[in-house]
Amino acid sequence: MNLRTDPHGPKLGDAARSAWGKTDRKGISPVGWLPLWRHLADSADVAGRLWDHWLSPAVRRRIADELPAGDRDARTLAIWLAGVHDIGKATPAFACQAPALAQRMRDRGLSYDRELIRSDRKHAPHATAGHVILADWLHQHGWSDPHPYAVVVGGHHGAPPTDEGLRDVQMRRHLLGDQAWEQTQQELLAWMTERSAAGERLLDWNEVRLSQPVQAALTGIVIVADWIASNEDLFPYLLDGSDADRLHSGWEQLDLPVPWLPVTASMGVEDLFDARFELPAGAAPRPVQRTVADLATTMPTPGMMIVEAAMGEGKTEAALAAVELLARRTGASGCYLALPTRATSDAMFGRMLSWLRHLPDAQVDRGDRDVRLAHGKAALNPDYDRLRTTSLPSGIAEDTGGAAIGVHTWLAGPKRTLLSSFVVGTIDQLLFAALRGKHLVLRHLGLAGKVVVIDEAHAYDVFMGQFLDRALEWLGAYGVPVVVLSATLPAHRRAALMKAYDNGRFGAEPPPSWRDRRKPRVDPYAALRTDLRYPLITASAEGRGATSTSCPDSGRSAEIRVRPLPDDVPALVELLRDRLTDGGCALIVRNTVARVQETAAALRSALGRDTPVSVAHSRFMAADRAAKDRWLRDTFGPPGSGQRPHRHVVVASQVAEQSLDIDFDLLVTDLAPIDLVLQRIGRLHRHPRGARPARLATPECWITGADWNIEPPQPVSGSRRVYQPAALLRSAAVLLPHLDGLPLRLPADIAPLTQAAYGSEPVGPSTWQSALTEAEAKQRDEIAAKQVKADGFRLASVAEPGVPLISWLSGGVAGTDERMVQGHVRDSDAESLEVLLLVRTPEGLVLSPWIEGGGVLVPTASVPRWPLPRLIARCTLPLPRAMTAGDVIDEVIAELEGRTDLSAWQDSHWLAGELALDIDASGKASVAGFDLQYDPDEGLRVTRSDPEPLLETRR
Repeated sequence: MNLRTDPHGPKLGDAARSAWGKTDRKGISPVGWLPLWRHLADSADVAGRLWDHWLSPAVRRRIADELPAGDRDARTLAIWLAGVHDIGKATPAFACQAPALAQRMRDRGLSYDRELIRSDRKHAPHATAGHVILADWLHQHGWSDPHPYAVVVGGHHGAPPTDEGLRDVQMRRHLLGDQAWEQTQQELLAWMTERSAAGERLLDWNEVRLSQPVQAALTGIVIVADWIASNEDLFPYLLDGSDADRLHSGWEQLDLPVPWLPVTASMGVEDLFDARFELPAGAAPRPVQRTVADLATTMPTPGMMIVEAAMGEGKTEAALAAVELLARRTGASGCYLALPTRATSDAMFGRMLSWLRHLPDAQVDRGDRDVRLAHGKAALNPDYDRLRTTSLPSGIAEDTGGAAIGVHTWLAGPKRTLLSSFVVGTIDQLLFAALRGKHLVLRHLGLAGKVVVIDEAHAYDVFMGQFLDRALEWLGAYGVPVVVLSATLPAHRRAALMKAYDNGRFGAEPPPSWRDRRKPRVDPYAALRTDLRYPLITASAEGRGATSTSCPDSGRSAEIRVRPLPDDVPALVELLRDRLTDGGCALIVRNTVARVQETAAALRSALGRDTPVSVAHSRFMAADRAAKDRWLRDTFGPPGSGQRPHRHVVVASQVAEQSLDIDFDLLVTDLAPIDLVLQRIGRLHRHPRGARPARLATPECWITGADWNIEPPQPVSGSRRVYQPAALLRSAAVLLPHLDGLPLRLPADIAPLTQAAYGSEPVGPSTWQSALTEAEAKQRDEIAAKQVKADGFRLASVAEPGVPLISWLSGGVAGTDERMVQGHVRDSDAESLEVLLLVRTPEGLVLSPWIEGGGVLVPTASVPRWPLPRLIARCTLPLPRAMTAGDVIDEVIAELEGRTDLSAWQDSHWLAGELALDIDASGKASVAGFDLQYDPDEGLRVTRSDPEPLLETRR
């Protein structure tokens, strides 16, 4: 390639044109490298297309609102920053990595001391070097503080530079090059500034104090543009076409979906629900759904809505309707639905797909919907896997019933979890937005253009709540509409969530001045902490605070008879024998897996064959857990879902609290925090049935898992390890009147019980107060410790406008592997560890014989042939906390790695990094001093030969 005479290059000098930006990693380019100017031009052009055809209108508006010329300024700024993002490659520190190309640059006047540069170059990574170069150049053009802009360049590899990193470059100016290098850098910057039409705007931008959310959003746009322009298949290392032709070819091949534009025509609530949801004939929206839809059209935006209503009131449909209505008002072009667990995410994904098929676009020819299921086992979801593996070249799979729905191939890549338009996933994905980790800006960019729905908000503990509050603060700063759903949300959390969001909308509340310290300060959230109405919908106000609206429930009500039950097997057996005399289905919920398994074994022995006993908990292999969930839904689901047995007992852990639409005639539950007890009661007489057995015609909930003969009652040891003793005692205290004979009314008693249990007022008899005071003091200390622990990795609050993102992620988590970072947003002193459960035979390892495709020999010396990797991945099994706490996990991992060498599997995205647990034909294995027994009906049992008690595991 003749640099001087190339007709397709810009008007740059030989030195600037010789700077290299990319080398051919695939070995397919006849040239072997790409000039820096070419990659900068590609990136700038892609940024323009992203702005015009992919970026959410909400994100464009958020950036444009801070610039004097609005959208025109914002587009130009994004293109310019993408066009200069790699200016740090025009340095000796970068160029020396390709000696032949560096020599070409030396021949054109860009020389350097080879030994000195090679020894020091680690101090000037090209992103940080680019920050320094751009900041210096802007200073020369009269800028007073260029760092909020330069940090976009400095952060384009996923982490903004630190103060220390910038000092390292400043102290080693030789890494940036001498005067000839500086002239080249300035020439490239001037060329791109002219090319992008940014030159005439620089002085005006100097007056703008960019906010941190806008800095992050711009960084995310630049990263996406850089990644696309760096794709050799889309932008090959050739210089034989015009800029326009090159952009057209790459963009058409990528074929990103366009943003969803909600229809603008207004529609009545009844028509909206009828058009979007498959309601039974003659059904009408419930009062909660009407109220949510009405508020979504009138509440301030940006804003947050908190919906508190009983189980079965249609909160999910209400939230999806609110998504459409809020998106129409704010320019959001998608949604993120955050759920507590993988199981709840899988269930919601199917409901979202049904909704999407009924969701129109404002423009008739724009019907594509790109979706993503965001959790570690998403590919095992059959609906998602079908969409993921049947994608057309455009990345969207053909679907029936309306819009084309699919998984876009490029957007489904690593680090891009939230960039798709419609995403369902676990709450972790949202909590990661408040975790200091690499490529955080991409999570923020994905969320900034969506409506966020947080389901089961009561399910998140104090530690997770710290990350949730900070995530809400940043969502408020971006102007993201948020809808929070819960049946049992404590009032203090209602106020805390709204305050966190407002801190993002308006900035943190300043401390009172000395003039105001004597004046009583008005708390705009005080009313939220005392409102006991139910159902209750709380929406943001124009300023700080919120307005709350109550509405009638749907008219479905029940009176539950609640009774205490001694925590011993004979009492439980006697109850079941009596109540199930004429048949019926009973659910027993235990707080730990160990209690589930112990209870089930005892009941089978005592009740005999006439009363089948099954278990449900989390310690099943993935394929078996999915089969178990299907069996529960089919057997105990709504009327018409399957053949309901005459008599059956299910012993379950907390998996029965959520996600499963199951209905039982009798409930026995361990004492738990009151909100969880109420969730469990939601599985009792859940659906209208023709005739239940006579002894079970009245819904009964028996509370066990505690010694009721002492004051205050003593919860069993496993429950005290899973839940705060203070929460258990306060739950018992508010339940006491009902345990003494007062019927529990649903939904009328949900709010009073929840708010009393989580309030600050004393509860329970006077004889309980000493124990309660001691437990609550210990709980406060533990909460304070959790808050300190969370702050170790939690993102800082949104700073004032003009504060650059320098050192934004300092001290954060290393890497972006979601399996590794999940432990930082969930409170546990033990890491989570999943293994692949395989059966060892004389011929080698085989798939578990009882699953679909089972019994097949599994090769370990090579990557298994398709579809075996997917079948193997369905054999994941979580190990209990006892095997992953402290130093034990290292011993367990070391032994499993020594038993089965799976290094040949590292080239499989299904199996890379996995460990195998091999069991014999009887389901037994011994690992690191633990004896394991696996049964497809009972799950995993773990015992230890030494006298130390196993740590209890919930769920």
